[in-house]
Amino acid sequence: MMRKEKSLLTRIGDAVEAAKDRTQEVGASLVKSAKSAEVGAKKAFGKARRTVKSKARTAEADAKRAVGKAKRTVKSKVKAAATGAKKAATKVERAMSPKKPAPKRKPTAKSTVKKGVAKARSTLKKGIAEARTAAGKAGAAITKAAKGAAKKPVKRTAKKKAVKKTGS
Repeated sequence: MMRKEKSLLTRIGDAVEAAKDRTQEVGASLVKSAKSAEVGAKKAFGKARRTVKSKARTAEADAKRAVGKAKRTVKSKVKAAATGAKKAATKVERAMSPKKPAPKRKPTAKSTVKKGVAKARSTLKKGIAEARTAAGKAGAAITKAAKGAAKKPVKRTAKKKAVKKTGS
């Protein structure tokens, strides 16, 4: 009877040892898979961070470009407005100069000055309006560029080529 019990206890002990070995193997494989998953996650995180940084840099460069373009446009519009105002002032001076032969119907000096001033004022207003629209367009371009960088890029699927069917 002692032999049977011993063999039974030995079997139980052997089974426990086998179970321990299997659990250790399973644990080791779980640790390996967890480590590989961690490495994959780190790689994905690094790639995402690089992508975001590059998109941010691109957006910033686009914004700087748009601002520079807007500044140049505004400067040129202001110069054009100033040139128009100078022309109008020159016309006023010419109108006021006594060298000009008197026309049959004499306009008064006051009305001539008023006309010249009105022309200069309207030219200046036009120049200012053009500068404002240019500045508005530049601001819209900047916001558009900034919004474009914040959005995710659209996934585009490849178009299927149309296959021509021949009738028989």
